[in-house]
Amino acid sequence: MDERNFYRESQTTKPVTLNCPFCKTADTYDLRWLVRKKIDRLPPHADERARAIFKKAQSYMVLMDDKVACKNMRCRKRFDVSGIRTTAFLVEGA
Repeated sequence: MDERNFYRESQTTKPVTLNCPFCKTADTYDLRWLVRKKIDRLPPHADERARAIFKKAQSYMVLMDDKVACKNMRCRKRFDVSGIRTTAFLVEGA
């Protein structure tokens, strides 16, 4: 059984302040995240191995953007997103 059967996937954007390493300008960028929320019940065709994996599964987010373009009109260079965690676990009830 595939791990994707345990989650509902969606995409979201979150604003983050980043500094361009070329022009040193700080600005807010909307980064795309893939959100995987754990489903309530185990799929009906699961075996014992899948039950053990499902029990340990958690909801999490994965960063999809690795580069952004500077918003300064004179610069406009693409730079790597750094200083941001690429995976974030979601806390239930928050």
